[in-house]
Parts: sequence; C-alpha cells; structure tokens
Amino acid sequence: MNLASFMKSYADEIDGQYSSYDNTNSIIIVPLAGGRFQTVIGTVKENKLYSRNMVTFTSKICADSSDLPLKNLLKQSTLFNYGRFVISDNFLQIEAVASLDGTPESSMKEMIQEVANLADQYEFKLTGADVQ
Repeated sequence: MNLASFMKSYADEIDGQYSSYDNTNSIIIVPLAGGRFQTVIGTVKENKLYSRNMVTFTSKICADSSDLPLKNLLKQSTLFNYGRFVISDNFLQIEAVASLDGTPESSMKEMIQEVANLADQYEFKLTGADVQ
C-alpha cells in the first residue's frame, strides 16, 4: 500500500486536509465534531524484527509534564480499539500501529479516526483547552 495516496484519498473522503511531508510521512487534518480539527501523522517504518513495513498514526495531546496521571492513562488505554498513549519528543501522544501491507484500508481509517478523537478528548480533559 502507498501511504501517501491512501492518506490523500481518505482526507478527500472526510473533507480533511492532506499534506505530504516526505516519502515516509503524511499528514491529515481530521475534522471533528464541534468544528474542531486534529492533526494525525502517518509514518512508515521498517520493523527489522519482522522484516515488514509498519504504519504508525500519531497525534499530539499535550506537553509531557510530571503532573500527568500516567498510571491512569495506561489503564484507560486498555479500553481503546487501536490507540495507546506514548510519550515522544516531550509530548504525550496517542498512536496506533499496524502492518502497512496486511491491514485493510477500512481498519486504517478507523485507526486514524480513533487517534484523532482520543487526542482531541484527552487534550481537553488534561489541559482544558484546544491545544494547537
């Protein structure tokens, strides 16, 4: 599967905005309820352990800080279909990971929507604001 063409097609389907960052990164600005938007980045990386390409969909929630309820967030991750909390580049983020070639497009669309919705929900829950 070509991630860039998939992400562009999906952005068109949901009236979102698509940007190609480079050969392995694509960005969709996903429209959400209430006129809000959430940026989701799709990244392709080779998993050397299994010799296959994986796609990761991520969205930032807020800056990492010592007062984040990390244990509670880990427990809440068990309720998600695809997403999980991660800390990367000093930000709390939601990510979902799948095989690039072995995952149906319908599942990837669900992953993007879940990542966008969870990031938006937890961003408000943890910060009380719509963080840009």
